[in-house]
Amino acid sequence: MHPSLKLAALAAAATVSMASAAADPEWMKSVGEALGKSGAAMPGGIYRVGLARTDLKVTLDGVEIKPALALGSWLAFHKRGNQGSVMGDLVLLTSEVTPVITALEQSGIEITALHNHLLRNEPFTMYMHVLGHGDPVKLATALHAALSETKTPLDGSAPSPAPASTSIDLDTASIDKALGHKGKVSGGVYQVNIPRAEHIRDGGMDVPEAMGSAIGINFQPTGGGKAAITGDFVLIAKEVNPVVKALREHGIEITALHNHMLNEQPRLFFMHFWANDELGKLTAGLKDALEKMNVAKRSGM
Repeated sequence: MHPSLKLAALAAAATVSMASAAADPEWMKSVGEALGKSGAAMPGGIYRVGLARTDLKVTLDGVEIKPALALGSWLAFHKRGNQGSVMGDLVLLTSEVTPVITALEQSGIEITALHNHLLRNEPFTMYMHVLGHGDPVKLATALHAALSETKTPLDGSAPSPAPASTSIDLDTASIDKALGHKGKVSGGVYQVNIPRAEHIRDGGMDVPEAMGSAIGINFQPTGGGKAAITGDFVLIAKEVNPVVKALREHGIEITALHNHMLNEQPRLFFMHFWANDELGKLTAGLKDALEKMNVAKRSGM
């Protein structure tokens, strides 16, 4: 065989091997068993597990925060061949931070960020971003040990969730129109995810939406046509202050600005926000902010 054809064949075989690993549901099942919580297969061969802090009763400015609004820990696993990776965001009480860091250090899983997302919430929550490389099942086992240092519901200890509902006391059509992307109802919250236009990588690894590269905007109805909003904008450096200005002009509070990853390209900044106001005022501010950013084209709009 000609050398160039041999190289092409080897590359094709490697691609097939990685695709087969990503599509194989057995490794995903094993990860769920090791973690103590099952997840869902996502585009790009990602296995994402949601770990909502349903054990916490958190209030902010008189609003009881639903887990889907701002208390959703998550872990996203990816497998290539015999190896894999995990990225995620853990919602922690301040008393849980050091025990979790200790457990993660012992297992070799990296902490890439630790910070607040909200202000004034009681009890106060911190958010720890993690990155690990290796066998996905071993990573899940290590993360289970770390999460066991918290009261995050695992091993079926969480109460049975209420039946899923697609209804919500919000004008979701107006939200979709303003933001240019369709959302979905989850846990009494309307969630809109918007990808950036760039191809995002971290340490040479692709970071698709399901691994935390998408803009997330969440709406929780608070009555009388109002909503509490929070989430994070994913920004490059030149967009940060124009977005700050756009949000502040519409009464939306900036609550945090920081990294989530360490070696991503392009360099990204994550801006968290909060407001509880008339829906139209909020969507106008969010739309203004999105127009300052290089986001992907509108989906189905």
